[in-house]
Amino acid sequence: MRFLPFALMVTLLFSACQEPASQNMPEAATERVADPLPDYTNLPTTPSLEEAGFNELYADYDEAIFAGGCFWCIEEVFERVRGVEAVYSGYCGGDKAHPTYQEVGAGLTNYAESVVVYYDPEVVSYELLVKFFYASHDPTQVNRQGPDVGRQYRTAVYYLNDAQRDVATAYQAELDASDKYHKPIATEITAAGTFYLAEAYHQDYYPNHPENPYVQRISRPKVEKFTKEFPEYLKEGY
Repeated sequence: MRFLPFALMVTLLFSACQEPASQNMPEAATERVADPLPDYTNLPTTPSLEEAGFNELYADYDEAIFAGGCFWCIEEVFERVRGVEAVYSGYCGGDKAHPTYQEVGAGLTNYAESVVVYYDPEVVSYELLVKFFYASHDPTQVNRQGPDVGRQYRTAVYYLNDAQRDVATAYQAELDASDKYHKPIATEITAAGTFYLAEAYHQDYYPNHPENPYVQRISRPKVEKFTKEFPEYLKEGY
């Protein structure tokens, strides 16, 4: 058996949105009430939103789906936005029913790590959510986000209707024209297929695992940057 040099092991530890060694969820590190989860014991490991009962549970809210790298970070960003009722990590954009984290991470399914956002359009608009999405990651990177490399980490807006498509397309064109990033925007804007919830241990991962090296080194700076940039749109307490 070949042993990795210590420096390489440390690099790998900090360089990927990885599955935790244990799936036991520690006590939450914040007082935020966790979003309700379906009973995974009676469902597929990665249920669709319909199978999870979310179509009924969130019938009074609008829905948006985004992919912008590791879902632990982008989930936390949207959780902080006033008018957002709930956010869940999951998989979208692929072609296999009930993909697992291992399959998605191995690049076997064409899914992207994504989040579904349930929000009150009378409090926060889809236009603002799109703006927050682009601001929360680097939309110029192709099939990667920072240290996370692979098609599963691509940047994408998965629209649910023509109105969402038009909003995202117009905003992306505006960003490109502004030359804000000095590079072309790589975000894919495509119709959403079935969204599958990620495994239970991924949900609310950021507040539940503040000690995780990836959260500390990669996710937290992005979340804090977003919080400082848009304080007027945050829920009370942030």
